[in-house]
Amino acid sequence: MLAAMPPTRATSTQQGESLIRDRGDACPGALRLHRADDGSLARLRLPGGLLTSRQVEALATAAERLADGHLSVTSRGNVELRGLGDACGGELATLLADAGLLPSEQHERVRNVVASPLAGIDGLGHADVRLWARELDGLLCAQEWTPELSGRFLFALDDGRGDVAGLGADVTLIAESTGTALLLLGDAAHRVPASAAPRAALAAAAAFLAAARAAGNGAWRVRELPGGQGVGVAKALEEAGIPVTPAERAARDGSPRLVGPAAAASAAAPASAASAVTPAAAAAGPLGLADPAQGGPAAGLAPAASASAAAPASAAQAVAPALGAPTGPPAEGAAGAPDGPAASDASAVGARGGPAASGLSGAGPASGVLGSAAATPSGPPPPGARHGAVLVQAPLGRVSVAQLRALLPAPGGEVRVTPWRGFVVPGFTDEAARERLRVLADAGFVTEPGSPWLGVGACTGRPGCAKSLADVRADAVPGNGGLPVHWSGCERRCGHPHGDWVDVLATGDGRYEVTVRTGGSAVPVTGPTVADAVTTARATRRTTIPITTTTPTTTTR
Repeated sequence: MLAAMPPTRATSTQQGESLIRDRGDACPGALRLHRADDGSLARLRLPGGLLTSRQVEALATAAERLADGHLSVTSRGNVELRGLGDACGGELATLLADAGLLPSEQHERVRNVVASPLAGIDGLGHADVRLWARELDGLLCAQEWTPELSGRFLFALDDGRGDVAGLGADVTLIAESTGTALLLLGDAAHRVPASAAPRAALAAAAAFLAAARAAGNGAWRVRELPGGQGVGVAKALEEAGIPVTPAERAARDGSPRLVGPAAAASAAAPASAASAVTPAAAAAGPLGLADPAQGGPAAGLAPAASASAAAPASAAQAVAPALGAPTGPPAEGAAGAPDGPAASDASAVGARGGPAASGLSGAGPASGVLGSAAATPSGPPPPGARHGAVLVQAPLGRVSVAQLRALLPAPGGEVRVTPWRGFVVPGFTDEAARERLRVLADAGFVTEPGSPWLGVGACTGRPGCAKSLADVRADAVPGNGGLPVHWSGCERRCGHPHGDWVDVLATGDGRYEVTVRTGGSAVPVTGPTVADAVTTARATRRTTIPITTTTPTTTTR
C-alpha cells in the first residue's frame, strides 16, 4: 500500500546567485539524442506548438516505426520520442526534415517558443501570436549566434489573455490592445510596437547572451545571472532600430496595481508571513484550505493571505498575478539538476484552474507594467468543444500512435500542442466539434473540464529513468481539488509545474512525500493513504504567503 510521509528535508529547485555552469548544455534535441534506460530519447521543438496535419502524421510514423509507439508531451508544448534505437538517428532526421519539422540542424535546440494556444480562435486576444511565433522562429534559425543560447532558454508569446505569461520564460511578450507589446526580461519591462515584437524578443535574447558573457558564470537562463548583473535590453532594442518606451512599475515591489477585491487584499497585505495567519488558522492546521462547497478559504486564514508579501523575482512574475497566471518560483524540470539532460521530459497534464480574481486598472503608466494588456485574464483552457475548436489533454502527457491519429483529420489543417500537455484542433462546426470530442474521449483523452486527472502530472519514472525510485506513472492517483499535482521519481522533480503545486516525491519502498509548494513555502501533508494526502493537498487555497508550520505526524496504512 502506498503511504504518504512527511519530507525529511526541503529541496530547492531554484538557482542561486552564486551558480557557476562549468559544462556545456546537454539538453537533448531531435539530433542530439539522450541515452535513457528505455533507449534513446529525442526532444523535438515545436515553436508555438504549431503542427500541420502532415506533421502530425509524420510524428505518428516516427513513434510507430522508430520509438516505443508513444509521444511524450512536455511542459513547453514540445514532444519527445522515447525508446529509440541506437542506429535510428539518421532515419529520424530525414523523416522530420521531410515533414518540415527540422528547418535547421544548427538551430533545432533553441527553437523554444510557447504561445497562447487559443490565439485567433476565440477572439479574446489582442494579437494572433501564431504569426509572432513563426516570425521569431525564422529569426532564430537565420542568425549565426543564436545556437549559443541554451536549449532551455524560453520565449513566451502571450496574446493578452494571460495564459502563458506566467510560465517562467526568459523573454516574455504580451500583446496589448493599443497595437503595442510588453517585452519582459528579468526585472526589465519595455513597451514596443506589436509589429516589431518578434525582432524585439530576438534583441532581448542577444542582450542576455552579452550579459552572460560578462558575468562569466555560464548562465543558461536569465534567472541564473548573478545578482546585480544588468541586461542591456534598451540598448539592444535601440541598436535593432525598434522604438521602445520603458514600462514603469506601479509599486515599490514591482507588482502591477490591481482592481476589485484583490486590490483591497493587496493593500492590506501583512509585512510578514506569520501575521497572515490568524489564531484560528493556526489551530486549524498548517494549510489554508478551500471549502469545496463554497469555493472559498477555510475559516481562520486572514483575507490578506491571498496577496503576495514578497517582491516577485522578475517582471514576468510580477505580471502573473494580474493575468491570473500562477505565481511563484519558476520550475523547469531539469534546469536545476546538473545530471539531468532530459529533465524537462515530465509527462503531465498541467491545467491549473481558473483565472485569478484580480484585474488591471489600465489607467496608464501608473497601472504598472501591464497597461492595457490582458483585459480578460484567463488560466489554461479547460478541455471541451467551443468556438469551433476541440480541446483535449493527454493523461500524464503520454499519447499513443492511435491517439495521435485520432486528432486527424484536422479541418483547419492544423493541430496545436499546448504547454499543459494538451491539444487544440480548430476549424470545426459546433456539431462536428462535439462529435470529434466524443471520438477523442473514446480514444482515452481527457475531454471533460471536471476530470480529476486535470492538473495531474508525472515524470518518466521507472523503468525509463535510472534515477527514479518508483514507477510513478503506475502509482499516480489524481486526488480531487484545484492545485496541480506532480509525481516525481527522484529529487530532480523533472517537469514540475510553475507556481503553486503539490509535490509528490518517491522516497523508495513504496513511500511518497506529499508537500504543498506555494508562495515559496513547503508545507508537508499526510493522510491514511497517499491518495488521501494528495486530495487534501490539492484543496489548498492558492496563496503567495508562506505559512510556517511544524511537521505533522506521519500516518500510513
